[in-house]
Order: sequence, then C-alpha cells, then structure tokens
Amino acid sequence: GVAGCCAKTTTAPLDRVKILLQAHNHHYRHLGVFSTLCAVPKKEGYLGLYKGNGAMMIRIFPYGAIQFMAFDQYKKVIKKQLGISGHVHRLMAGSLAGITAVICTYPLDMVRVRLAFQVKGEHKYMGIIHAFKMIYTKEGGFRGFYRGLMPTVVGMAPYAGFSFFTFGTLKSIGLARAPNLLGRPSLDNPDVLVLKTHVNLLCGGIAGAIAQTISYPLDVTRRRMQLGAVLPDSEKCLTMVQTLKYVYQQHGIRRGLYRGLSLNYIRCIPSQAVAFTTYELMKQFLHLN
Repeated sequence: GVAGCCAKTTTAPLDRVKILLQAHNHHYRHLGVFSTLCAVPKKEGYLGLYKGNGAMMIRIFPYGAIQFMAFDQYKKVIKKQLGISGHVHRLMAGSLAGITAVICTYPLDMVRVRLAFQVKGEHKYMGIIHAFKMIYTKEGGFRGFYRGLMPTVVGMAPYAGFSFFTFGTLKSIGLARAPNLLGRPSLDNPDVLVLKTHVNLLCGGIAGAIAQTISYPLDVTRRRMQLGAVLPDSEKCLTMVQTLKYVYQQHGIRRGLYRGLSLNYIRCIPSQAVAFTTYELMKQFLHLN
C-alpha cells in the first residue's frame, strides 16, 4: 500500500495531464504535454495538478496492497499446484495480481478519473462522495461504476504481467551474474541478497516502460469509457471494440491510440521505479525477507 501511494504521488501532475489529453478536454485539446503542464497551474492553480489525487490515494493504497500481496500468493500457487517455475510463473502471477487489484478497486478509479477531468469553474462533482452518489443515481446503479472494466482487465493483464515479469527477471539475472556489483545484503536478513537502491530504480523503470508500451491503447480506451456521459461523443464509445475503432478512425494511431504515450513514459517509468523500490525497502523494514 505504501509503495503504491509513494509511486502515484510522485507522478500525480503527469497523471492529471494524461487524462486531460487522452479524452481531448476542450480547454487543453490544442496543447501538447509540456504546454498543458504549464497551462493547468495558470488556469486552476498549482493544486489543479493534483486534482483527483485524494481519490487516487484512497484507491491506490488497497490497489497496491492487493496487487503486491496477490502476486506473492499467486506465484506460490502456480509453482506448487501447476509446477510452473522459472520466469513464466512471474508473468502469470503478475497478470492475475493486476486483474485482482483492478476488479477490487475499480469504482474508486472511476471516481478519480471523473474528478481529474473536471476543469475549474465547470464542476459537475463536488467531491469523492458526491461523485459516487451522482454516478450511482444517474448511470444505472452499481453497473455505472464498472464502465470500461473490460479494456481495463484486458490491458491490465499484459501491463501487470510484463511489469512484474521484467522486474523479477532483471533482479534475478542481476543478482546471479553480478552480485557484488549490483547487490547488497538485506537490512533485515544478511543472508538474503537484494539489489542496491539505484539498481532497483533502474530495473523498475525498465519494467514500467516495457509494460506501458504493450498495454497503452487499452488504457486510452478505458479512460474514454470511464468518462462516458462527460464526453460529447459518449454514445460512440459504449463497448471496448467500438471505442478502439472510433478513436482509431477519428484520430489514428499516433494521435489517438497512442496519444499521451510520451507523457506516460515520463509518468510511468519513475512511478514503477518508485513502486518496486519502496516495496523492496518496506519488505526489509517489516522484516519480510
């Protein structure tokens, strides 16, 4: 949970800008990544860069906790029950852990996206609780909270899978090939080798970059579906396939399906680096090695 919160707070301003660009908010649609980063504080103040971050923290603590815990549990089950080990079980366990965490915390993500998309002076939702009430009453009860779940699950499987797979593989290869150069004894258990902090950050960053590239078009699809009634073209984005087609036809690959990817690298690489590094440090701090 702590690992998730540290990671997301580090990159919250970039996350807000990404949502504004992905869904073509009319105030910022003509701007690029860096010009939007400059325009948001001018229009909405510096706290505007953190809009929706309260809902993000409420979501990300259980999300991070469930994902990291589920990964360790799935890894044991896959190894024990299915007899699959090596690097493949990391990929499978990571995918399952990501899907589990997403399903458990999806309504909070939905509310966070709605709050982050709002621009000062045009508030439809007054806060987290108000947003929950409005979505529940106006958008079909509990089903309204799970709009866009399918592309999220489909996108999360490769994202979480390749994220855990890449980090775990780089870690095991690094400690096996160059233990003295890349590793050091764990603070809570000198018999266990862990990566040095800067190496941890590098491995986490590489893991984030690879995972993000593979799953990004589904992330764009999810955001558009989540924003739903807020967007003028919402009736064309009711299903995952419809949304993918619509975005591709209207905006193409680079300006549609991969719009905001450069920002996502800037956002996701440090986010994953901080997440994995904090997780490894917390394991030592709580004597889990």
